[in-house]
Amino acid sequence: MKTFAASIILAFTATWWSTSAEADSGAGSKAATNTSGRKAPMLHLQTDLSSARILHLGWDTENGVRAATNLLRADTGVSLRVEVNGKSHTATELVSARQSGRGGSVTYRVNAAPGATLVWKLQPGLDELEMDYSSDGDGWTSITKAELVFAFDPKATPTTVLPQAWEADGSLRLPAIVSAPDFGQMLLTTSHRSPLKARLEGSRAHHAVDLIVELPQLRPRQTCRLTLKPLRLDRPHDLHQNELWSSTRRGWFGAFQPTARWGDPGNPFSAPPGMLANNVISDPASCSLWFYADQAFWTPNLTREISTMNLVRRTLDWWLENKTLPSGEMICYWDKTKFLDANAGPIIAAWDYAETTGDLAWLKHRIERLELIADYLAHRDVDGDGLVEAVQSGNAGTLVEPGRSCAWWDALNCGHKDAYSNALIYRAWRCLADLERKMHRGVQQQRYTDLATRLKSRYFQTFFDPKTGWLIWWKSADGETHDYASPILNGLAIEYGLVDPNTGREILRRIRRKMAEVGFKRFDLGVPPMLVPVRRADYLLPGGAGAPTREDGTDTFGYYMNGGITAGQVLHFLAAHYVAGDPTPADEILRAMLSRQVQGGFQNGAVNEYPKGIDWTTWDGKPAGYEGYLSDSFRFLQAVVLREPAARARFYRPLQPQP
Repeated sequence: MKTFAASIILAFTATWWSTSAEADSGAGSKAATNTSGRKAPMLHLQTDLSSARILHLGWDTENGVRAATNLLRADTGVSLRVEVNGKSHTATELVSARQSGRGGSVTYRVNAAPGATLVWKLQPGLDELEMDYSSDGDGWTSITKAELVFAFDPKATPTTVLPQAWEADGSLRLPAIVSAPDFGQMLLTTSHRSPLKARLEGSRAHHAVDLIVELPQLRPRQTCRLTLKPLRLDRPHDLHQNELWSSTRRGWFGAFQPTARWGDPGNPFSAPPGMLANNVISDPASCSLWFYADQAFWTPNLTREISTMNLVRRTLDWWLENKTLPSGEMICYWDKTKFLDANAGPIIAAWDYAETTGDLAWLKHRIERLELIADYLAHRDVDGDGLVEAVQSGNAGTLVEPGRSCAWWDALNCGHKDAYSNALIYRAWRCLADLERKMHRGVQQQRYTDLATRLKSRYFQTFFDPKTGWLIWWKSADGETHDYASPILNGLAIEYGLVDPNTGREILRRIRRKMAEVGFKRFDLGVPPMLVPVRRADYLLPGGAGAPTREDGTDTFGYYMNGGITAGQVLHFLAAHYVAGDPTPADEILRAMLSRQVQGGFQNGAVNEYPKGIDWTTWDGKPAGYEGYLSDSFRFLQAVVLREPAARARFYRPLQPQP
């Protein structure tokens, strides 16, 4: 977006190919055939002959075939860094001796300071990499800091971490899950008596992500061990049909991209590290927070210490404390305001968190803040009809840079009565009513129930077009209707019960028929957000990404928000079929998308250049976005769970009036 408790299976059989000859040449391992015939994790390791560095580190937690891709920046790798008498030195600047050993082990002895040698031993095992650190000599008083730096390459994939905890100063504590999307997750643990401190630092401009682990002060011959183990996520408790989970479990982590520390901390556009965001070196957005919270809803604790809901709470608290204006309006991203879903999204995320964790103490502390941002939306019903009107008029030709629209679809000129925003506001008010029920606040519960009920009573009659048989996207202040035959918008309204199931099935049938008429067939990509071109007057002017030059929009149709495809939003079209009782068409699309996802087809690293990112694609699969990696994309995987009636009943419960 932006224009421009499950169990973990740790005891794997991993294939690790390493010989002493390869170790001597610097190649610690290479991909090999798994002789057991089972799909098994694999690591690929290559060490430096001249300095204490890992040059190549790759892994594949599913079948091993992708481990040959180096997840590290070639110029840095994994290396040691020490500070001696206040001056920092990298491993390449220090004299070191390298020795290969039994079982493919490699040991470096690094002359860190006069009279002080740091010993770093790398020991590959069947299913893990052990890294032992010890010290020799009596010169350690001059060494003020020793660090291990993992220099990841976000162009390969935006590797990030999900740690035990983020601290107030932006540091993190081990253990941590090192998540390399589409390659897999590794659990990084330590043998040290107390959790080690680490930092995640990055640069969007220079395409860099560094995980920096602060090593403890060691007495002579004392050892600290760090271990990397492959990790697979067991299916959610709500998922009983298991046949699709093996194609889902690795990609499921793709929605969770905590930020590194990047950019200027004094810039109002910046955010602290550890915020759920577009990707590890991109922006957080309040309108997207509910995407990640919904995914976390199905994801119990990853390990005994690590929880995705802790990330949701940390991110949500930051938005509520720092990005809420006195009026109750929330900033969406950067300094951009006037987004209706910037307020609706955090309310939905708060319900996800409280419902999953039962943390009523947190809810008691936050409930009035949630009411403030909900009431801002209520006050935007400027004509008293029950629907929430955007500040933007939505009139043709009125969305001009640096302006943005009223919703996540910020390059579309949607405004005034916007069907997407109002569907989310309906869910947000229902969720808040349920939170008020948990707190035994009957008056407030009734207020938000009534607001939601009034909105629903006007939604269908306002947005349904009997000529086409589906919902329009928005109705502008001048009374014009803006219809783009949207599978996503119609799916969202059906999914949330704003359209009755019988009518919903008929709408979906018409949308699929329209899809066939316009010739769309690439369901491995998902489905487009609209099936006809967006008029130039209904796009961000004069030159937003994907903006057409022709008045009919045909010249850029299929690029970015002018009909480009982004996988995450497809969730609503799929879920609508399950809610409406017509699962077969959705299952066909879902299975095609899963096949593509297993191959890493929904991201091409942190690109940050339009139109080179495949976070959006054209109808034939060409890049049509700018991020390259958009964590939103992976939320379509929630459809694997929402196929099941019991899961839907739990998830959609607030959308029904509560007694």
